[in-house]
Amino acid sequence: MKILFWRSLVVIFIILGFIGAILPGMPTTVFLILAAWAASKGWPQMDAWLLNHPKYGTTLRSWRENGTVPRKAKWLASIMMLISAVVMLLTNAPIWVKIFTDLIMLSVAIWLWLRPEPSALPIKEIE
Repeated sequence: MKILFWRSLVVIFIILGFIGAILPGMPTTVFLILAAWAASKGWPQMDAWLLNHPKYGTTLRSWRENGTVPRKAKWLASIMMLISAVVMLLTNAPIWVKIFTDLIMLSVAIWLWLRPEPSALPIKEIE
């Protein structure tokens, strides 16, 4: 039952990551990091596939091994959060909702920029 739980989470996070790849403003890598985390708990084959993925594998391995975030990802996430914050301010939402969501995004952006960036050294493949 526990394996089914972890595998279900993996599938959900991968689907959300796929949606994020097509839908502007929704993150991809965050959901793939969560998918890799869940896969490490109960689906080793999927974990290895994610960590060796041609497009996202290096970022996922860097995050898992060193907690690093590439500068390009920091800029992209920050720009998307800024756009989301501006859009939120233009909505009819109550002022407290606008302030709360913008403060959350600001906190995430600060945390993100405090993360180290990966070095130029290659990251090994996971078997």
